[in-house]
Amino acid sequence: MKIFRNTGGVKGQKMRAILPMTDTVDIDLKRDSILKSLCVYLNEDSEAFVKEYLVCTVSVAEEDMLQTVMGIYVVRKAGAEDNNAEDVGIVMEGVSVLNNLATVYNAFIMPFGLIYALDLSFPVELKYTFEFFHKILMELDGHKLTRKLQQLKIKMFA
Repeated sequence: MKIFRNTGGVKGQKMRAILPMTDTVDIDLKRDSILKSLCVYLNEDSEAFVKEYLVCTVSVAEEDMLQTVMGIYVVRKAGAEDNNAEDVGIVMEGVSVLNNLATVYNAFIMPFGLIYALDLSFPVELKYTFEFFHKILMELDGHKLTRKLQQLKIKMFA
């Protein structure tokens, strides 16, 4: 959190818009905002991977999902005051493979098992974010880091 809050420039402005959600009591909102901040910090667009739809646009969502190689979808009620989703799920090759996952963070973690089981590669649009979870948090093959992740790891452990 300190690293994200101390980041300047355009990235810092984007993260400062996301980080107020971490002041809430809801742990799921905190996790989602940290995940989005991590994507911004690593210069990746989480909105390309996590697509949000309103219940009234379900037909548009279904058409969009058919063209999705790998992604997370979130369906929300139109005009709902809370951030709770109607449905959160994972789409692979145009097919919804998991649904009712409750949070974006849960939906982000689930593809790891699918990626390993199906011998797939990480999504291109979130390559560094997935690599961060894989190599730094899970400590799998952590001695081979890209320069961007090496710098983040040094800042984290400083």
